[in-house]
This record gives sequence, structure tokens and C-alpha cells, in this order.
Amino acid sequence: MSSPRPFPWILALVIDAALVVLFALLGMRSHHDGFSIVALATVAWPFLAGTAIGWGIARAWREPAAPLRTGLVVWLLAAGGGMVLRVATGGGFAWSFLAVTALVLAAFLIGWRALAALVRRIRRPAASR
Repeated sequence: MSSPRPFPWILALVIDAALVVLFALLGMRSHHDGFSIVALATVAWPFLAGTAIGWGIARAWREPAAPLRTGLVVWLLAAGGGMVLRVATGGGFAWSFLAVTALVLAAFLIGWRALAALVRRIRRPAASR
């Protein structure tokens, strides 16, 4: 029996980046009147940088779709590191924003990995379980 193919790390990286940008877009939609690429980049960059740091610390390319080993680390650095970078570069801080950031990024960055793991488990042939 062949083992399942590993999840492509580049796809995982693109998914993470897209979800962090989506998080920024959703926040802008709720709190800003207009939209521009510059404004999006300003809002998203600290969290994208935190995500990149999380990827490096977790060595996410090894097991990019692992919900806990990779997803948890990437999430903690995306949310926590992103918030630290945001505040350090003059962005605002509120406890409610930290809570929303943590919850949304957890749902996004751990959530897609949990769904992928579930799908892989369901799709695995019964003989290999």
C-alpha cells in the first residue's frame, strides 16, 4: 500500500497568506470607510510577518497541514507576533481587537488544517486505518 502524498508546502503557505489577507479585509470592511491596496498592506503586513515567523519557527514546510504541530505555532505567531508588530509600528491596540484577532486567525490557520486532516482521514482506505 502506498502512503498518502504529503500536503504541498507551497499550497499551505498560499492558503495561510490568503487567509491572513482575508482577515485584514474583513477587519477593514468593518472598521474603514474606503479600500485601497496601500491600506490593505498596512493592515495585513504585521500579521503576514508573524505568519512567516511562525512558519520558520515551526519549520512548517515539513508538515504544513498538521493542525497542532504547525497550525498552532503559525497561529500563535501570526496573532501574537502580528499584534506586537502592529503596536510597535504605531498601530492601535484594544483587548477586544486582540481577542477577535486570536479567534479569527485560530479558526483560519488551525481550522483549514483540521479540515484537511479530517478529509485525509475520511479518504484513507479502510485497510490502512
